[in-house]
Amino acid sequence: MKQMRFCFTSILIILAVSFSLSTHAADKQKAVLVTGSSSGIGLKITEHLVKKGFYVYAGARKQKDLQRLNKMENVSSVKLDVTKQDEIDAAVETIKSQGRGLFAVVNNAGVGTFTPMSTFPDDDILWIHDVNVMGPHRINKAFLPLLKESKGRTTIIGSISGYVTGASSGAYSMSKFAVEAYTESLADDLKDTGVKVSIIEPGGYRSKIREKVTLHLLTGKYKLGQNLSDEQKKQLEETKKQNAQLKEPDEVAEAVITYLTSATPKLRYMVVPNKEQAEVTVKTALSRVVQLNADQPYEYTKEELVKMLDELMTKK
Repeated sequence: MKQMRFCFTSILIILAVSFSLSTHAADKQKAVLVTGSSSGIGLKITEHLVKKGFYVYAGARKQKDLQRLNKMENVSSVKLDVTKQDEIDAAVETIKSQGRGLFAVVNNAGVGTFTPMSTFPDDDILWIHDVNVMGPHRINKAFLPLLKESKGRTTIIGSISGYVTGASSGAYSMSKFAVEAYTESLADDLKDTGVKVSIIEPGGYRSKIREKVTLHLLTGKYKLGQNLSDEQKKQLEETKKQNAQLKEPDEVAEAVITYLTSATPKLRYMVVPNKEQAEVTVKTALSRVVQLNADQPYEYTKEELVKMLDELMTKK
């Protein structure tokens, strides 16, 4: 009888400990804010975060997207336009009121349009920068107190267009070049706070941004579902076919997971779907070093540059 009571007591203790651990684990579920999470890379990131046990605050602008995101398990949608300070402030208060804190921010919201640089309208350039550059700045600034409290992390979804550009992609690349500098500056600014900073730089993955860019070129508007002529529909369908041939951005989402879970996160993560995009990006970055070094009073020899490269790669 004593032995039975002992066994029963042991079982109760084990069950109590298990319940305590599971409750503690639930309490420790890390919350992440993802901006621009209604489709494409943002939606993929949201889905992957949930699978890995994170709680996601999914930022979106349209009511139908907010309702759809709200139906996902471990997701709360947040009305959030990164160009509107009142919506950002409201999102901060909403997340504070939930009591989970905030471990990380993924600044994914972004826009793009492609026009020859010499004729690019000023308003379009300012709009791209308002979303792609000032957006992350506003978001990080507003949520920094929560990130400092959790000693958390923030990242921007940049692009290899922050290294590689062309005649018609100048304004988009300008914004992605800008967030390279912003990331480095913010990381240096926050290095003693415990908050980690990074930039994740995707190559060419499947995204609805291509359809929106095509629509803008055809109609001057970015809105999907416009009334189009037969010729415009044909061009849009061609864009959709090309986009469908690209890889889904799961690798970008996995890079976000790697950053958020790494004990020693990196400042930069390049994520490209093939070797060719990796090569052109790295060669373009190196070509700038060659151009910068050439014909200046303190020009380095090839051997000296290789030595610098060896030292930097040893520190990586």
